[in-house]
Amino acid sequence: MSLSLKQLTVYLALLGLGAGAGVLGSRYLMAEQQAVRPPEVVPAALEGFSSRPPSRPTDKNLNFIAQAVEQVGPAVVRIDAARQVASEIPEPFKNPFFRRFFGEEMPTPEEHIERGTGSGFIISSDGRMITNAHVVDGIDRVKVTLKDGRTFDGQVVGVDPITDVAVVKIDATGLPTVRFGKAETLIPGEWAIAIGNPLGLDNTVTVGIISALDRSSSQVGVPEKRVSFIQTDAAINPGNSGGPLLNASGEVIGINTAIRANAQGLGFAIPIETAQRIANQLFDKGRVEHPYLGIQMVTLTPDLKKEINEDEQSNLKVTEDKGVLIIKVMPNSPAQQAGLQPGDIIEKVGGKQVKTAADVQQRVEASTVGRDLEIYITRQGKTKALNVRPGAFPTEESEN
Repeated sequence: MSLSLKQLTVYLALLGLGAGAGVLGSRYLMAEQQAVRPPEVVPAALEGFSSRPPSRPTDKNLNFIAQAVEQVGPAVVRIDAARQVASEIPEPFKNPFFRRFFGEEMPTPEEHIERGTGSGFIISSDGRMITNAHVVDGIDRVKVTLKDGRTFDGQVVGVDPITDVAVVKIDATGLPTVRFGKAETLIPGEWAIAIGNPLGLDNTVTVGIISALDRSSSQVGVPEKRVSFIQTDAAINPGNSGGPLLNASGEVIGINTAIRANAQGLGFAIPIETAQRIANQLFDKGRVEHPYLGIQMVTLTPDLKKEINEDEQSNLKVTEDKGVLIIKVMPNSPAQQAGLQPGDIIEKVGGKQVKTAADVQQRVEASTVGRDLEIYITRQGKTKALNVRPGAFPTEESEN
């Protein structure tokens, strides 16, 4: 009689051939059951688990910060600049007394190479990029290093010290580029991600939030600039300058600018709308024309009103507690030609209400040189509309 393994096991068990046989049969039975058992279902939490980590995390394992950096990181570059700088003659040797004794042997300034590192980001696949003006100031050529290690000689196409924006071009194609967001729609408390090369440490990522908006140049400590800055607590250090500030979607919302050495925990960025507008002009013309009215103005407060009225040297008598007060009009300026006067209070510029001097500056900066700009003022209690035609902001080049 021919029996299968299963039948033999059952038969031996029925004959009661001892515990040993039963155990033996049980083992064979278990082995057969294991052979036909369906694959074990792995809990979702353990799917893809391996004792060996993958070579790189999969997209589903990246948080939004890592995803943003994955997208934008390849378009962030390191910019190395070198400039020749003359050493200062020691102060004592500038005294004419020493010149009588040393004559032609007086020490002369010595040239030395000053090197600096900054950041930038690529805005077109053919090698156009944006950085800070102070990163490339006084330099025609720079060394540009991509994240993948490739290096290029970059040409500084244009620099605008007034907004601290500069543009650089490298000879390449098919480059990774950034995506632009909108700084004008930001809300304090949103995420902010900074990428750059702080202190020479390449491809460093820091994260924080947008801590404030519309910080004026004077508040930031650079009154000569014409920018309303984004404030962030994402760490921005020397070397970060010129790199991108991103939102949670990985879009560029500003250019990181290391400005105040004593601003612990505070960083500032140029809004991307400003940077784009300036960059377009620099690539097109190699220079930027900033609209200029030719006035000095202040934002009124009750205390400032009192101070002005009590100043014996001031010819102004202020009756308003708030608003933007013109305290001086430059001779032969567009403002003087249009009839603006000291003591006027600016109410609207270009059809929009203004409350601070920074508001006026923003509206003027957004206007066009040579094109009429309507300004509403209050003078001696009466409202008046004037058309001012902004001129180009005077620079050393335009004055020569």
